Amino acid sequence: MNTKYLDLLAQKYDTEEKVVTEIINLEAILHLPKGTEHFVSDLHGEYQAFQHVLRNGSGNVKEKIKDLFKNVLSDKEINEFATLVYYPEEKLPLIKAQFRNKRELYEWYKEIIDRMLNLISYASSKYTRSKLRKALPDQFVYIIEELLYKTDEFTNKEQYYTKIVQQIISLGQADKLIIGLAYTTQRLVVDHLHVVGDIYDRGPEPDKIMDTLINYHSVDIQWGNHDVLWLGAFAGSKVCLANIIRICARYDNLDIIEDVYGINLRPLLNLAEKYYDDNPAFRPKVSSSDKLSDHERLQITKIHQAIAMIQFKLESPIIKRRPFFNMSERLLLEKIDYDKNEITIYGNTYQLENSCFATINPAQPDQLLEEEEQVMERLLLSVQHSEKLARHMKFLMKKGSLYLKYNGNLLIHGCIPLDEEGNMEKMTIEDKTYAGRNLLDVFEHYLQEAFAHPEETDDLATDMVWYLWTGEYSSLFGKRAMTTFERYFISDKATHKEKKNPYYYLRENEEVCRNILEEFKLNPDHGHIINGHTPVKEIEGENPVKANGKMIVIDGGFSKAYQSTTGIAGYTLLYNSYGMQLVAHKHFNSKEEILLAGTDVLSVKRLVDKELERKMVLETNIGEELLKEISILKDLRKYRYS
Repeated sequence: MNTKYLDLLAQKYDTEEKVVTEIINLEAILHLPKGTEHFVSDLHGEYQAFQHVLRNGSGNVKEKIKDLFKNVLSDKEINEFATLVYYPEEKLPLIKAQFRNKRELYEWYKEIIDRMLNLISYASSKYTRSKLRKALPDQFVYIIEELLYKTDEFTNKEQYYTKIVQQIISLGQADKLIIGLAYTTQRLVVDHLHVVGDIYDRGPEPDKIMDTLINYHSVDIQWGNHDVLWLGAFAGSKVCLANIIRICARYDNLDIIEDVYGINLRPLLNLAEKYYDDNPAFRPKVSSSDKLSDHERLQITKIHQAIAMIQFKLESPIIKRRPFFNMSERLLLEKIDYDKNEITIYGNTYQLENSCFATINPAQPDQLLEEEEQVMERLLLSVQHSEKLARHMKFLMKKGSLYLKYNGNLLIHGCIPLDEEGNMEKMTIEDKTYAGRNLLDVFEHYLQEAFAHPEETDDLATDMVWYLWTGEYSSLFGKRAMTTFERYFISDKATHKEKKNPYYYLRENEEVCRNILEEFKLNPDHGHIINGHTPVKEIEGENPVKANGKMIVIDGGFSKAYQSTTGIAGYTLLYNSYGMQLVAHKHFNSKEEILLAGTDVLSVKRLVDKELERKMVLETNIGEELLKEISILKDLRKYRYS
């Protein structure tokens, strides 16, 4: 052990007693039950639904309420109390309006504060007092601790405890205390949150999800394909930026770019107004509740065409300078006969519909107009100078990774590229060949490199970020080709199909999943692969638990766009010291409905894997770190005090 490091450590633990006390504390923590992990995936900007799942801990809050009060409260009272814990600021006024006088309200305050304290005591039973203290609202820490740990076997302090509660109410602090206790409960029922990809996409409020995660007590993120697209744009990839704007235009979501992140789209609109007109293939997809004027719809349609054509142009130079991407078939602008308005791809010729090639030079189809170049330069500059976007992207990089090994499980958004036989698919990058874990590691290396050097816009690292979005062997895309062009311009739907990597059907096979776990140095007997990215079509009988429990797919469709095909509104996963439970969520209508009706949006929990013995902190990633700390402290004691 480095003696200089031990000398620095000794400044904190400057007596043997402090060292010994900390060793005792850490050793004891190792033998507490592991905390509850909460897994969510494919949020796609659906902030309201995500907020509800986060606040109720995928049903964990209500489970604890039922455990405590099932013989005391009716189902209606349990639902009302649970809703108060989920949404205290909104529920309190609704409850208080029911009381006829101050006396009734006073009695309710006393009862509900006592009930809240009992719930917190129960929810924190496997935590140290120190950890609980950190979860308590700062302004009430002393008072809550007095009430939580009260002992009055000799009745000496009965009036003392009564007076504390009386003063809280009489001084008008009861609402603040109840709100603080509610948020403490939400924090205690989930020890750690895993977001298994795709915070961003077509939903309206990914920024609010990011703000929530930034303030969450313990979280990690496995990047999804849409997350990497945003990271790529911020890292200097113009083609990633073009994709983002195109998708936002397609789903009438440009407010995220303009209003939320402050990126001025006026130059793009001016360009679009000059070269494009109405086009049915590029009209925004809007829900029945959205109201666009004809003028707004036409503006978005024009922007959509302008940015789509810029995107197709920007893709070509990357494909040409990176032959190892093996994407020459996607040089689509060069495969068009502009006189006949038809394209020949994969040996077949198709008539083009809804074409919008006003800015194309047939002799050099991938050449940007000077106006287009200027628009993209201005957009990229605006993106990289957005303070809010910078804060979100830096957090996404800091907390994110392509995959994570956590407590014996492998968390990954997309896939591990495989061949037809289930072997790790190989990809050669600049004369070096990678597969399996090594391939994902090199992808992540290039993403980090691109993010660290946003001024480089055409280097290999920046191009690799785009490949992660659209490449055949990308762990985040995992399809033969992205058929965006075909969907716009070719009516034959056979050309729209995107052939998936064999992983997506081989993951049903237990042996394949065990091999993947071994590839990532995880125990295949106890580990699981926790996967997002592909919505599980429960309505068609698809099972999210695959390969004899080795594979758990938790994308059930948070995004409203998928719910008609999935039949549900998302899966989440809970993993506590007793085992794993999968939770399916019904469609989330509104917070108001839950506040008024007290109903929840959960369906039956499914037991995925039950621990034979209760899992302790000692057996977790945190346990590994604590063991290292204990070893260092023992070295310090030996070095300094023996």
